[in-house]
Amino acid sequence: AGAVRAGPERPGMPSALLLVVRHGGRMERGGRRRSEPEEPDKGRMKRTIIKDWKTRLSYFLQNSSNSNKRKSKKAGKHRNYFRPSPEEAQLWSEAFDELLANKYGLAAFRAFLKSEFCEENIEFWLACEDFKKTKSPQKLTSKAKKIYNDFIEKEAPKEINIDFQTKNMIEQNIQEATHTCFSVAQKRVYSLMENNSYPRFLESEFYQELCKKTPISRAAQGT
Repeated sequence: AGAVRAGPERPGMPSALLLVVRHGGRMERGGRRRSEPEEPDKGRMKRTIIKDWKTRLSYFLQNSSNSNKRKSKKAGKHRNYFRPSPEEAQLWSEAFDELLANKYGLAAFRAFLKSEFCEENIEFWLACEDFKKTKSPQKLTSKAKKIYNDFIEKEAPKEINIDFQTKNMIEQNIQEATHTCFSVAQKRVYSLMENNSYPRFLESEFYQELCKKTPISRAAQGT
């Protein structure tokens, strides 16, 4: 008396399972999970990743365009950077320098590094490239101190990952700044990007999309 009767409940279970499958394919308890809904989820995730990439890329392209506009006195020299053709994008995989030499490729790589939270590496490399082109001794000294404060000193806002000995050497060199103050650190950061971040960039969803014949969207160019 008072025992729970399990037998009569079983005949209703197949129809209950069928009802669950027909209304979304998920079971809240004790059941199997169907894989069909995962595909749309993957598609949405991929579109979200691409959209996020495009937002970051637009930011870097816009900044690059504004910078060139300020440097050029002739408006005719100013131009927007359009999405490369798949053939152009594929050239970036041949050498890291090919990627860095292309304005769109550089912006895309910066966007990728930002997604990996190591954007300071490319920013330091770019700052060093600008530093080496500086001719005025006064500007050379001020730029050297800024690079040191931004990237080198302990707890700098964009501190790069280099060894203590190299940091000390830089600290001594910037007292009488020359164009080679940051050469050792720049080479190490370049090697780090080339051997680690660059291969991952080539495998990224965004780069793979650039290499496809079909564009991401009609509005991908010039944004």
